[in-house]
Parts: sequence; C-alpha cells; structure tokens
Amino acid sequence: MKFLNQALSLAREVGDKGREATTLNNIAAVYSELGEKQKALEHYNQALALFTVVGDKIGEATTLNNIGQIYSDLGEKQNALKFFNKILPLFRTAGDRANEAATLNNIASVYSSLGENQKALEYYNQALPLARAVGDKSGEANTLSNIGSVYSELGEKQKALEFFNQALPLARAASDRQKEASTLNNIGQLYSDLGEKQRALEFFKQTLPLFRGTGDRRGEAVTLNNIAHVYGALGKKQLGLKYFNQGLALARAIGDRALEAITLNNIAITHSDLGEKDKALKFFNQALLLSRAVGDRSTEATTLSNIGAVYSNLGEEDKALKFLNQALPLTRAVGDKSWEANTLWNLADLERKQGNLQASLERIKAAIQIIEELRGTYTNQDLKTSYFATVQNYYRYYIDLLMELHKKDPSKGYDELALNASERSRARGLVDLLRESNAKIRKGANPELLKQERDLLQQINARETLRQQLEQNLKNSASKDDPVTKQSIQRLARERENLLSQYQQVQTKIRTTNPAYAKLTNPDPDKDILKLPQIQQQLDPDTLLLQYSLGKKRSYLWAVTANSLDTYQLPGREAIEKSANKFKELLKKCQKPLSNCQNLSPQEKAKDFQEITQAATELSRQILSPVAEKLGKKPLVIVADGVLQEIPFSALSQPNQKSSQPEKSNYQPLLVNHEIVNLPSLTAIATHRQSLDNRPSAPKTLAVLADPVFAANDERLTGKPSGLLPELDLERSNLERSAKNLNRTGWNRLPGTRTEAEQVLELVSPSQSIHAFDFDANYNFATSDKLKQYQYILFATHGFADPVTPELSGIILSQFDKKGQAQTHSTLRLGDIFNLDWNADLVVLSACETGLGKDIQGEGLMGLTRGLMYAGAKTAVVSLWQVNDSATSQLMPLFYTAMLEQNISPPQALRQAQLKLWQENKWQNPYYWAAFTLQGEWR
Repeated sequence: MKFLNQALSLAREVGDKGREATTLNNIAAVYSELGEKQKALEHYNQALALFTVVGDKIGEATTLNNIGQIYSDLGEKQNALKFFNKILPLFRTAGDRANEAATLNNIASVYSSLGENQKALEYYNQALPLARAVGDKSGEANTLSNIGSVYSELGEKQKALEFFNQALPLARAASDRQKEASTLNNIGQLYSDLGEKQRALEFFKQTLPLFRGTGDRRGEAVTLNNIAHVYGALGKKQLGLKYFNQGLALARAIGDRALEAITLNNIAITHSDLGEKDKALKFFNQALLLSRAVGDRSTEATTLSNIGAVYSNLGEEDKALKFLNQALPLTRAVGDKSWEANTLWNLADLERKQGNLQASLERIKAAIQIIEELRGTYTNQDLKTSYFATVQNYYRYYIDLLMELHKKDPSKGYDELALNASERSRARGLVDLLRESNAKIRKGANPELLKQERDLLQQINARETLRQQLEQNLKNSASKDDPVTKQSIQRLARERENLLSQYQQVQTKIRTTNPAYAKLTNPDPDKDILKLPQIQQQLDPDTLLLQYSLGKKRSYLWAVTANSLDTYQLPGREAIEKSANKFKELLKKCQKPLSNCQNLSPQEKAKDFQEITQAATELSRQILSPVAEKLGKKPLVIVADGVLQEIPFSALSQPNQKSSQPEKSNYQPLLVNHEIVNLPSLTAIATHRQSLDNRPSAPKTLAVLADPVFAANDERLTGKPSGLLPELDLERSNLERSAKNLNRTGWNRLPGTRTEAEQVLELVSPSQSIHAFDFDANYNFATSDKLKQYQYILFATHGFADPVTPELSGIILSQFDKKGQAQTHSTLRLGDIFNLDWNADLVVLSACETGLGKDIQGEGLMGLTRGLMYAGAKTAVVSLWQVNDSATSQLMPLFYTAMLEQNISPPQALRQAQLKLWQENKWQNPYYWAAFTLQGEWR
C-alpha cells in the first residue's frame, strides 16, 4: 500500500489522470482483499470518474466490473447486476471477449446466489464458449466449475462432478492455483453431500493450503466451513465449531455477508445437534436476517426450514409450521430439490406430532418422489449408491409412519405398503446392475473402455500399495515427521483419488455408450420394484420370507408366505446391533491370530460354546421369537438389514423350542429345522431370475481352482519343505491394503484346500471336470472362457471383500509361475469378475470373509456376491468370517456329495453338510460350520 500511495502522489503531480485512475483501481483492489469494502468502493468511484474523463472505455468498464463485484460481495446483488449489465455492452463493443466472458460469469454468479439457477446456467453457458475462443484456460476452468456448482445446488450431483472433473485439469494446466483450489473444494463438497465424509476431507485438506497460498481469504473461509461440516458429521461437533468460528471470523473480516449468513446457519445446526436449541435459534435468526439482506434465497430457505425443525423439536408446533410453510415455496423457487424434500420431511414430522397422520403421509410420499427423481439423474453407479445411502432415513420414516397407521387400523393394508416401501428402499443398485447384465451391457462394451477400466484399477492398486508402504516406513522410522515422506503420501493419495474418479467415469462410459443402455434408463420404481403380490409369486408354497428393517426407535419384521403377510415390531436398531455384534464377535473368537480352539481344554471349549449359544439365544429372542409360531420347519428366505447381514441365521437358536440334546445347553440351531437362503431383496432375485430364464444348462459339471502358490519360499518353488509357510510378501503384492482393511497381516497357504478339492473332484468323472492346482491356479485359468462350460465352480483359496474400497475385493490366485516369476495378475478382482461370462448354477468361494463387504445403507454389503451374480452365477456360497481350513475341508466334500450324488438342491445340501459337522463334538462350535451362507436362487 505504501508504494501504491507514492505512485498515486506522483501521478497527480505530473497530471497523468490515466495513471492516477489505474493506481486508484489497484489501491481499491488491496482494500477489497483486506475486507475494507467501503474504502475499496470509494477508490473505485474516484477511478471511474477519471477513466470517464480521459475516455478510457476499457478502464471504465473494468472499474465498473470491480464496483459490481464489491456490491456483490456486500450482498447488494441487484446493485451488482446494475453495474455488470452496464459494462457488458462496453466489452462487446470493444470486442474484448475475455472480459465479456468474465462479466457474463459475474452476472451468472449473482443469479446463482439469488437462487435463480436456470438464469445462472444461461449466462454461464454464454461465457463458456467465449473463454474457450480466447484460449483462457483459467476462465474456462472457472466457468466449468461454476456450472458444476449450479448443478450441485439443483441436486444433480453427477452432472456437477462431470463439470468439476473438466475444470480441474484446465486450472492445473493454467497454473491457476486459486481455480484449482476452488474446484477441489467443490468436489469435496459434493462428496460430503453424498455422505462420503472421509473422501471429502481428503479434498478439503488439499484445498486449504492452496487458498492460503494464494491469499484467497474467502476461499479459505469456505473451506474451513466445509471441513467443519465433515467433522460435525463424523461426531466431532466441538472440533467442527472451532473451524466454523474460524470461517465466521474470516467472512466478517472480508465483509462477505452472504458467506457470513451461511456460516451462522452452520453454527446454528451444530448447536441444535448438541441439544442447545436456544443457542441454535439465536444463530439461525442472525443468519436469516443476513440472508434476506443480501438476497440469498437459497440460504434463506435453508434457514427457515432449520428454524422450523428446531421449533418442532421444542414442541412449539405453530411456530414450526409458520417457518416451514415459508421455506417450502422458497426451496421450490430456487429449484433446490434436496432441501424441498428435507422441508417436506420436516412438515411430515410436524403433521405426525399433531396427529394428522394422513397429511404426514402425503408429505413424506412427496419427499420420496423427489428423491426418486434425483436418483434418476445419475448414471454413475457409485454416485447413485452414495446418494441413495444419504436418503435412507426418509424411507425408514415412511415405513415407521405406515406401521403406525397399520397399528391404528389393521384393515387398511398399511403393513403391505410398509413392506413395499422396504423393498423399494433396498439393493436398488444391485437391481440396476442385474438389469444391465440381462441387457449384456458390459459384454457388448467397447473393448478399449474395458481395457482402460482394467488399467486404471491396476494403477489405483499400485498407488495405494506404495502409499501404505510409505506410511508403514514412516511409522517405523526414527523420524516420524519426515516432510518428504509425508508429501509423497499426500501426493499418492491425490493420485489415487484422481484415478478412482477416472475409473468411475470409464465405468459410466461403458454403460452409457452401449445402445442397449438407453432402454434401461430412468426405471419407474412403481413398476419395476416388487410389491406384495409379486413378492409372493417369487416364493414357493412352503417357503417363509423374513424381511427386516432396522429403525432408530423401532424395527420391523415382515413374515411373508405365498398367501399370507404378518408383521411384527422389534426393538430399535441399537439394541439389536448390541446383541448381534456380541454374537458375531464370539463366533469369530477362534479366527484370532495364534488362536487354536481345537487345543483348548474341554472346560474352555464348553465355556466358549456356552457363551456363543447364550448370545445366539438372546439375538434369536429379539428377532425370531415374535415369529416363532410361523416358522414350523419351512425353508427360510432372509432379507436382512444392517448388522443382521453379517449374522449366520443358521446358528441362531430355534425360538421357543427345547432341544432334544440337553448336553448342548438346550441350544438347537435354526439349521436343524430349516434350509436358509439370504437375499439382498426379492426384487433382486426376481430380476436375476428373469436374466437367467431360458438359459441353457452348461454341458459339463465341475471346475475347481485350489491351493495356489502364495510365497516365494513355498516348497513347490524351492523343493524343500518350508514347515509353516511365512506370510505372503505384501510389499511386493497389491494385497496389503485389503489385508489391512480386514485386520489381517497376510495370506498363508491353506493345505486343506487341496484335500477338499481332490475329494470333490472324485465325485465327478474326469471328462466332466477341470481343475487347476499350484501354479496353474492362476489368473488365466480363473478368467478362461472354459469355465463357462461348467455348472459348478469352486474356488478353494483365500478371498476377501474389502470393507473400505469394494472395487479391490477379490480372490487370491497363484502369485508365482513355475519359474518363480511374480505374476502380473495374481488376484481376481471384483472388476474382473464383472467382465466374466459364466453359465454356472453354483459358484462357491471356499475362502475367508467372501460374503462381507462395505455396508452401504439401502444397498447392503457391497462385495463379491453382486459380482458373481452379474457374471452369471445362479447361486453363490460365500463366507462371513475367516474360516477354519480343516473344518472347511470336511464341510465342502459333504456339501458337494449331497448335490452331485443325492441330487438335492444347494440349500438342502448346505444344511445337510453343516448339520453333520454340528453333530460332531469336534466341530459343534458354530465357528466351524456356520460361516458359509447361500445367496441367490434357492430353487
């Protein structure tokens, strides 16, 4: 500032009005950066007068633009528009397309802040070709990012991400760190909105130093806000408040009243979540006044809705209704579909509290209709799944309301509507995938796109493996704060995220470039999701469907047969989760490192068994006892929810029945009386059946892959016995991250898999079977077209369902060839499985935790099972924990013997095999036999 003031004095001394005007402009810009907007405005107005005197039209137009920007920052949007519209023809007359584009951008930005999103898009779309025509990569990046922000506001997150992903490389190419930071921030905000908080945080942590480095205090304030949001969502409310308050101080320092209003609204939400309703109202009312003063209708609508929700929670229903009724038309006027749905939900809850259940029902139905419309805007399956997970509470509320109506009037069929809503809320992504499979979307895809997909997945794996190695090195190093290593870790994390984004984009292209995909878009859930009559048509006359929905206060169970429907209220989610987690942990006790439950004393075995059976009985009391009289000895189809997806129902106690074996503490597992099948939803199995209709049977019987070579010192390579084989060299492989996610340290040889495979192969003539052992149990065999000829496919090896990154889930194959050379492809990943084309009646993954995955609300466990179904497996047998090698080598031959020699169905055969192990004292602990569950077709 000192030098600028000296320059100003000199310009005045020599009477150079043009130079004086330029210097005034520069001084004003500094004041603006410092947040002294009124001082900036004074200097801009002086500069404007001088430019007018000397006839400098470009200088005049530039200053008018700057004045407009000041008014916009001060929240005086209409004043800002007046100046921007005044200068637009000046730039057009002068042929200054760069400044014309910038001005169009500014006008669009004002309309966006006023909630007039369609007008904003109109001006941004005029600015975009101008920026491209003049080669302004920075301006082009800015416009693309701004367009993305508008689509994000409109709830069209996928479209938004497409524009952000176009903007980011342009900003980097132009070395415009400010635009790069802005775009990264927008991407982070999008992922945060979709519930992917950790992923969002990674983007924000890249953004903050960029904004600080460029001196962009507004960008810094916005990012602080976003980081605070994430911490609040992760349960770190006080840490969130700390960041919000930093953001608030910055917004006030730069005089950005619109951002100040947004931040005050966020602080209020945090106080509300902490139960501090009076504090929340204080901040909401400040935010409301400011948002109205600056004409920010979007923030005004959000704040009104939030105030209404607080008053509703306080029981002040008339006040709540007043604010919510103001919010609803505003959300519609600005086109904010997400907040319109949220406001409708708040109104539904208010009507319900007032006893107006029918009015409440209409409100929540309208909200869900909006959710379905927004879901239809996605073709990127990952984004669609993430979005649907964020709105599951709407469906749970709808279900709970319908069940309350059913309780009041059981004759109106509300329980049926609740079941229909439950079916509508689950496994929709899987249903979409199965419909694609039926249309052969991937099998008819562009080979180049499929190659890109495989290459990107390998690059993601490589980056993540190296990042994990560096983290481990840093942890073990004497210098745990090595800045070079930390920077490398951050760089690899960024590269992985960029590659993951490209991977998802390629997957979307694979779908959308196939002509057959057009016929699948925008499915109508009212027609495509099964309702009670269609659900009953999928059931055999003697089969009982048990469908669960876990809610915060109350959970529900629907018991459905081919001609009946009964409903039951169960305890809330927390109580069921507590019992289920206890049962699950006791079952997995024997899989812990250095644990050998077979070597325990009889007293210790009895104690472990008693703990497991007590836990099984307690969980059974909560989720099965209400329906005990309906069970009989029927085959059971289980559509579980939440933690119940990770529970072997076969090991639960038979409710309200005494065992004929008192020496087993009156514990009789459900498996004694029932065949059990697990499904993600009935719509999924109906869709799967449709895709498999009229499919010819495979001509041959059995394909087996078993006992691959995992370690470099395996005796099959060295020729020398190695005793207990060491763990796989994870530094060389891409398996480290998945092993870490599964709390495993490596992959040991499983000698029992060879015994198991050889016994199973003896059941089939050599002409009807194929097998691959040792080095031949490799990627080439697993992906061979030959496997399409076999009805039964058995993988007896390690496998895993990655609970963090489902794309990395896979089946472990031979790591080496016969010469000891490391295999380039040593894991059959989920992405590889999606590209297979099997004709199998049954695929068995005789491996560890292959039935698990990332639990996503509304979708269930995202893992290998959906890949197997997509690839053409009619039925899959997978595991829920790290199975015991010896027990599994006993179980699998019994299972295959029952199917191949006795010609009984897979569910019957699995039950029979598990029952035989249960009846042997050595294997009676459910840990040894209950891990394997059957999913898919049961007929």
